[in-house]
Amino acid sequence: MQESGRSARGEPVGNVEVDESDAPRSQRRRSALHLTLPGCWGAVLFACLSFTPSLLPRGGLLQGMICGITAAIGYGLGVLLAFVWRAFADRPPRPPKATSWWIFGVGGVVLFAVFFGLGQYWQHEIRSLMGISDYNLVLTILSPVVAAVMFALLLAIGRGIRGLYRWAAKTLDRWIGQRAANVVGWVLVAGLVYAVVSGVLLAGFIEAANTAFSARDTRTEEGVQQPTTALRSGGPDSVVPWDSLGWQGRIFVGQGPSTEQLGRFAEGPVLEPIRIYGGLASSEDTEERAALAVEDLTRAGGFERENLVVVTTTGSGWVDPALVDSVEYLTGGDVATVAIQYSYLPSWISYLVDQSKAREAGRDLFDAVYDVWSKLSQDARPRLLVAGESLGSFGGETAFSGEYDLRNRTAGTVFAGPPNFNVLFREFSDHRDDGSPEIEPVFRDGRTVRFTNDPQAGIPPADSPWEGSRVLYLMHPSDPIVWWSPRLITREPDWIGEAPGRDVLEDMVWIPFVTFWQITADLPFSTGVPAGHGHKYSTEYVDAWAVVLQPSDVTTEDLDSLKSIVGEEE
Repeated sequence: MQESGRSARGEPVGNVEVDESDAPRSQRRRSALHLTLPGCWGAVLFACLSFTPSLLPRGGLLQGMICGITAAIGYGLGVLLAFVWRAFADRPPRPPKATSWWIFGVGGVVLFAVFFGLGQYWQHEIRSLMGISDYNLVLTILSPVVAAVMFALLLAIGRGIRGLYRWAAKTLDRWIGQRAANVVGWVLVAGLVYAVVSGVLLAGFIEAANTAFSARDTRTEEGVQQPTTALRSGGPDSVVPWDSLGWQGRIFVGQGPSTEQLGRFAEGPVLEPIRIYGGLASSEDTEERAALAVEDLTRAGGFERENLVVVTTTGSGWVDPALVDSVEYLTGGDVATVAIQYSYLPSWISYLVDQSKAREAGRDLFDAVYDVWSKLSQDARPRLLVAGESLGSFGGETAFSGEYDLRNRTAGTVFAGPPNFNVLFREFSDHRDDGSPEIEPVFRDGRTVRFTNDPQAGIPPADSPWEGSRVLYLMHPSDPIVWWSPRLITREPDWIGEAPGRDVLEDMVWIPFVTFWQITADLPFSTGVPAGHGHKYSTEYVDAWAVVLQPSDVTTEDLDSLKSIVGEEE
């Protein structure tokens, strides 16, 4: 007897009623858990490569996250390569044999175990180079678990996006042709993903960061007191109110070496240094803020000092104490330092949100200072110096068009930890003299601009004259801020192919996609290493300023003593 049911189109076929909802549900469940063999091989290979050394030592949690991210990239590449190969072979996908899965299981476990062990060895070597003894064994053991969770999360997100595309294409197929539906479906889903990431996730993150850091900007660090001297912003007669300086501004004007400390180092008469700062709340925009800072600088007698330093701050408004303290000690306090704040967010967030603020701050402050300075008689002008660290060097560069502009309008410059996207830094490095390495390039025989990763060890080229204004870049070989670039995804940089720097493993190699994520993961932890490594600059400022200022009465023993003082204050 013929049974009734329903065909695939919903028509009755026989007597048995088929539950249409169960099959699609089980099929979706199998699809969600399904892994392709080429994708799995790609995931394992990339997961193994993630253990290769990077610039900085990594803890177990961070290593697990990097491993999971790179494994997900490897899975996607494996699936893509298999798809391309099938297209050229003109055949549909076929389920792999059971022996293929067994080979993958055994081979994958062995490969992962070998690279996991090598990874621990490489991490030990990196920690030894930097003098780090901290090591969390528990997190290291748990790193594969973290990697698996991260991989599964990214895979689920990817398949969710793919499912959304299929639904959109199927829906559109009712009104337009299949090919058009596929294309329009991808465009719609890609646009939706972009809108969610940039408009919801990124905007939400920035809003949360704004809330957190703006609240901190209204507070004052414990132990910091309002200045009682008229030589500081926020002090008596200052045109910049104390309450408008912000968290970092109050630290900058409220701290620093006293005249007693300066006198003990100089062993003679000294002056009290001048420190001027304009906070975000001091004025509406950077141009007005710069003008206000210059007004306060004039009031305090900054243009009457022997030396005048224009500093562009980092994103949060921070000025490295070692940068300013070193100048004040080396000049016996006969120096004025001026800076303005353009954000209260960390540098990497400031760059993502609006890097134009750093440009405006660096340009507007220097131009405002230079406008007053250039009108003074030549015998009454202070030495005009420029400095900046990290995003501060990015902003500081924007006031100048190139080498000659730096040479003609300043008496000396110190930039530390320049981000890889700095315009002048890239110009000088990319056009370096033949034969000079990227980690310590030589630009036009070092006539004006020079680079060093250790000023105490020497600044190349040692045998060439360095007359007139001196521009010096400090950059550690292990500083990810200096070397991070999107180009790392698909192109090997010179600094990896060349001889490694003093604190970078020789075993470090460039791997497409992998190296980019490794350096990216190094960025948030770039200052979590001892001074002299990563993005942590400290006593190097002593030697750097000594080279730029060329004080005649300071000996090598004095510099060693000052480095001890600056190192203790960090």
